[in-house]
Amino acid sequence: MTTPGTVARHIDRVRTKAMGGPTTQVDKNALIIAPDDVTKTDPFLLMAEDWFSEPGFEWHPHRGVETVTVVLDGVLEHGDSLGHAGALEPGDIQWMTAGRGIIHRELAYRNEHAHTLQLWLNLPTDKRMVETRYQDVRQADQASIEGPGVLVRVVSGTAGEVTGPAENHWPITGLMVTLEPGSTYSPVLSPEDRAFAFVIEGNATIAGKTVSEGQVAWSDPMKVTDPTSLELIGADPERRTTVMLFSGKPIRESIVFGGPFVMSSRAEIEQAYLDFQRGKFGPIPRLARL
Repeated sequence: MTTPGTVARHIDRVRTKAMGGPTTQVDKNALIIAPDDVTKTDPFLLMAEDWFSEPGFEWHPHRGVETVTVVLDGVLEHGDSLGHAGALEPGDIQWMTAGRGIIHRELAYRNEHAHTLQLWLNLPTDKRMVETRYQDVRQADQASIEGPGVLVRVVSGTAGEVTGPAENHWPITGLMVTLEPGSTYSPVLSPEDRAFAFVIEGNATIAGKTVSEGQVAWSDPMKVTDPTSLELIGADPERRTTVMLFSGKPIRESIVFGGPFVMSSRAEIEQAYLDFQRGKFGPIPRLARL
């Protein structure tokens, strides 16, 4: 069913997450969005899923990118060089602008258990070196939309008349959608946006295509002027379906990866490493564990 006054979107491709691990940091991991062809995913650069207890992700730097970390299970302990420290529980989201440079860590609280998704967002060249910013987007603070068999948590951007709390340097709509069996939700999106829908649990029908748990469906920008809508149906007859739906306009500028840094040129990556080594990100924090 298309939302009145909108053009129905279609799915351009479906990918299945690639399982990996264990590693020296995590018990198990998966790559959901791979950074192998960012022209097909921009403004979304990569997304990983991690299950970890000990040691997790100790102090490390970032520059030129924003990270969005969704806690699915367990408790995530975090700290950073801005002085933030705390614990995030299931449903909470951490939205961090690395900008000109930050040092942070992400650990399982008490080394017990954390299950997270982390999405890297692209920034335009003129915003890669913005001031560093940290946002805790707690579940209780997220805006919500409720309908028959549907619960939508609006993290970022606007859905209907509801706006999420996250502040953006590049406009991003971020929705966490829960569907009871057979229920339908069709968010309205800008035709210029690229959207992805990752099925966290359950099974969905998205724009007429079957998308199973662990798969991500992509809908690319459309050459129309009217608003567009993407139909989501909870297709699992036995349980709820949870979908992470994000959309944003591609930036279409040069992107260069260098470990934890994302910049616009190789020279800028080399400068990021030099700046970190010379202490320009600040000293590695000495925050005690929670």
